[in-house]
Amino acid sequence: MKIELLCFPEIKESDFLNKNSFQFKQKQVIYMASRIKIKKGLDIPLMGEPQERFLGEVKSDLLKICPEDFTGVTPKLSVKVGDEVKAGEALMYDRNHPSVKVASPVSGIVTAIERGEKRRILNITVERKDENEFVDYGVKNALSMQPEEVKESILNAGLWFFIKQRPYDVVANPDKDPRDIFVTGFSSAPLAPSYDFILKDQEKDLQAGLDALSKLTKGKVYLSVSPKTKSDALRNAKNVVVTEFEGPHPAGNVGVQINHIAPVNSGEVVWTLNALDVAVIGRLFNTGKVDLTRLVALVGSEVTKKGYYKMLIGTSLNEVLKTIPKPDDSRLRYISGDPLTGRKIDENDVLRAYSSQITVIPEGNNTHEFFGWATLSPTKYSAGATYLSSLISKLNPNKRYRIDARLKGGRRAIIMSNEYDQVFPMNIYPEFLLKSIIAFDIDKMIHLGIFEVAPEDFALCEFVDTSKLEIQRIVRTGLDMLRKEVE
Repeated sequence: MKIELLCFPEIKESDFLNKNSFQFKQKQVIYMASRIKIKKGLDIPLMGEPQERFLGEVKSDLLKICPEDFTGVTPKLSVKVGDEVKAGEALMYDRNHPSVKVASPVSGIVTAIERGEKRRILNITVERKDENEFVDYGVKNALSMQPEEVKESILNAGLWFFIKQRPYDVVANPDKDPRDIFVTGFSSAPLAPSYDFILKDQEKDLQAGLDALSKLTKGKVYLSVSPKTKSDALRNAKNVVVTEFEGPHPAGNVGVQINHIAPVNSGEVVWTLNALDVAVIGRLFNTGKVDLTRLVALVGSEVTKKGYYKMLIGTSLNEVLKTIPKPDDSRLRYISGDPLTGRKIDENDVLRAYSSQITVIPEGNNTHEFFGWATLSPTKYSAGATYLSSLISKLNPNKRYRIDARLKGGRRAIIMSNEYDQVFPMNIYPEFLLKSIIAFDIDKMIHLGIFEVAPEDFALCEFVDTSKLEIQRIVRTGLDMLRKEVE
């Protein structure tokens, strides 16, 4: 790990407060930035990167909120079918922490509540009105407020679900004080959208959100950027510690950033967000309204017109996805999120709460090849030296591949081949941690660092895994079981 200090110019000695911060006339703090270089990881060369162009706004008459998006929340309804709601009014809340609510993205009528087994809530459907009516929460300046007032404002507006916590990677418990708060200002996932493009014209909202977060912890707010980050709002953000992360994916994962800046120890709690969600929180303080609109990147090898659409969380994606031509040899895999950690959806599904990209790749279900996965075709990609593509990629680093969703191989026992370690940049032994989770050995799980991780941190391990294990599911199961035992 390589660390370099990047000092800010034109800072007088009289402005110096302590070894980490500087005070200016407006009582806003700018910290020294550091650069951390990560060597382990993998940038998967997928076809279909987003183009920085705006393709229009997508609206749908029916919007759906899916409670399963909010990990750690046991949903209880605040509304019933036929109720009229405004944008920003609570649709549901957490049974265990009633102050944690989920806001309606639009004003309208609750037309359906879909339930599954054991009456589990699957979807809450709201039919929008012609004109959107917002609950007015009032314009506020977070820096002039008390911490409890800031927390109460976010909770009342139903935006607390944007704040997650480590350990367990669940929606944060508002009753616990975080040691620090970590915000990732970029995504390094395959076909990831540009945060610079999405946050353009949202600079004030982003800073207002960071100001609010700075009031919620007695520690520090860490904001991570990449060498490609151009946004002044991210690089020159106030009241945060800016850290630059250089290296392949998963450099943009907040778990990797925590591990390299200030790891989570037993008994400690940290909160995590990404910069796009921080801007939504800041919009609440600047306008007094809950506006869940976001720019969403449409990407993937099967997308002919790639770019960004403006839409609300819960918007039906049918209008966008039906325009994508279907190949004759395969069905399409629609993913809300990135190809490694996103959720599989169908053509009539909706934009999920945390997604900022929609990915479309081939399913590969009707693909039949000579020798199957063992063929040496140069058009196939492998992280190792299985195919000729490994040599081609070294000769032509800009080469991109059309990769489908097939498993390509059979499931087998865990092989201790060091393949996880090559793409896992955290100071954790991934194979041993996975085995302790499967055995549910609580002491070993804690000793091996489960408090620091989330399923997304193991996505690359799952991609390169010759055993074809559902590693992210294993980690999620382990975190859920540990949470029940420890808390």
